[in-house]
Amino acid sequence: MITLALAEDHQSLVDGIDLLLKYEEHIKIVGTANDGEALWELVQKKQPKVIITDIKMPKMDGIVVTKLIKEKFPHIKVIAFSMFDQDEAIKEMIDAGASGYLLKNSPLEEVIKAIEKVAEGDTYFDASIDVAGIHANQPAHKTSVLTKSERDILRLIGEGKTTSEIAEIRFTAVSTVEKHRKNMIYKLGLSGKGELLRYALEKKYDF
Repeated sequence: MITLALAEDHQSLVDGIDLLLKYEEHIKIVGTANDGEALWELVQKKQPKVIITDIKMPKMDGIVVTKLIKEKFPHIKVIAFSMFDQDEAIKEMIDAGASGYLLKNSPLEEVIKAIEKVAEGDTYFDASIDVAGIHANQPAHKTSVLTKSERDILRLIGEGKTTSEIAEIRFTAVSTVEKHRKNMIYKLGLSGKGELLRYALEKKYDF
């Protein structure tokens, strides 16, 4: 039996997949979620064998929650589920630990096949996705423009540290940490502290 959790912010799509998989005796949906935080809570309680998750979701997106899942439950397999096939999104989900990537217009037979394949330990990607090409053509990471001190502070931000805590850890002034924050926001093309925190969480293991 393959236990499955499904995360998607459009309830009609959740209901549709739930209905379509209802008659698959070897696949059992143990829970659904409409946002990333709800998915994370569901995973901790149910620990399904496979997860299908949208990427763009409220509260916590699919990339961030996939990283959390793979960090705590590396045996759980994740399949990304999206309307879009942009190289950056695909690469970020793969880097986060996803074993597959499906487009939302995929037929039921393909969804079932993907679930079965990743449950067996294989990978499964939509036929239109060139995984090897995505990695080969990926440009240098944005964090390469940051200094070592800025990368260290970004890592601490990703760990949930406050400005005061970071200053204490690095034996420096709060104003110095704030200056580094402003510099990183500018260099990374972000719009404020909220986006910097989100960036730090998403790129936590990439710098």
